[in-house]
Amino acid sequence: MTTQASDADRRVLVRPAWLEATVSAVFSALGFEPTDATRIATALVEADLRGVSSHGVMLVPMYVERLNAGGVTRERELDVLHDAGAALVVDARGGMGQLSSPQAMGHAIERAGRYGIGLVSVRNAHHFGAASRWAMQAAQAGCVGIAMSNTTPLMPAPGGAERLVGNNPLAIAVPTGAGPGIVLDMALSAVALGKIRLAASAGRPIPDSWATDQSGVPTTDPEAAVLGMLLPAAGHKGFGLALMIDVLTGVLSGGGWGDQVRPLYREPDRPNDCAHLFIAIDPELLGGVDGFRARSSALASRVRDSATAPGVDRLYLPGEIEAERAAQQRRSGVLIERSGLDGLLEAARAVGAVVPTGGVLS
Repeated sequence: MTTQASDADRRVLVRPAWLEATVSAVFSALGFEPTDATRIATALVEADLRGVSSHGVMLVPMYVERLNAGGVTRERELDVLHDAGAALVVDARGGMGQLSSPQAMGHAIERAGRYGIGLVSVRNAHHFGAASRWAMQAAQAGCVGIAMSNTTPLMPAPGGAERLVGNNPLAIAVPTGAGPGIVLDMALSAVALGKIRLAASAGRPIPDSWATDQSGVPTTDPEAAVLGMLLPAAGHKGFGLALMIDVLTGVLSGGGWGDQVRPLYREPDRPNDCAHLFIAIDPELLGGVDGFRARSSALASRVRDSATAPGVDRLYLPGEIEAERAAQQRRSGVLIERSGLDGLLEAARAVGAVVPTGGVLS
């Protein structure tokens, strides 16, 4: 059983630019071109800035291990397997998801500009970090963006005691007339596995609604949870949605699905073989982007201005808390888990990366 640590022991404040430079140095030392190393670093640090630490720099040691073992390649260009105009099927060739995903969504955006909608199905892929980044890429181009991925099985069917389907993240980003837009980003388990791994690294317990041990009994021990099963969000509803994302990603693309998708933290020499789906919808197809932005802004205002329950001062749109946190942390420094910082620095030492000085603020 883990021993709970204090907040002061768990978290450290660092300069975002330093964090990005350090992560970039690690991937440069592994043989990536500087621009690609920076793309990977920017994606990971953005997750930490938005408060999604489970998809931030804590992933670097795992990526390094898989790159060194051959479970992820240094391929960066997508191989187009099928082109049907508005829809593409592409092969990521086992490359880093932070490099293949912006290309795939870029294709979806370009096809949406031509056909009103663009759909890119990606097979032979690798973990792409936070799904919201790729959905927001489309929103920044004026489109509704949708990004999803399957993962290695982590959750049982309702009433089951066997890992059957991944927690399969889904993100949808909607541009509005002003502000950060509406951004939904959710895994279909009660919580992402990365949050449980963070709890295990930091030595703190988890709620018993997050996961079970190997026998299917709910647990507060994150180490037992890592070996056990995640519980789906909203029970059978979360399981059903996760199953359908497996269909829309792996089954549809001809890529990995179910237990064909390999675990990230075991068998580092074997391809992850997950699959992604990226969709961009151009509002021009349905009456014009200006009218759409006005309507989406009105919807956002309706949510923000709706009645609050007793004791609640403010209501938030999906993604609004993360956007405000990112803006604030860019100014004052980003809080990351001390265990995540230690893992990053150890990975840097292991690959011989030159770490900049002066990054830690407190």
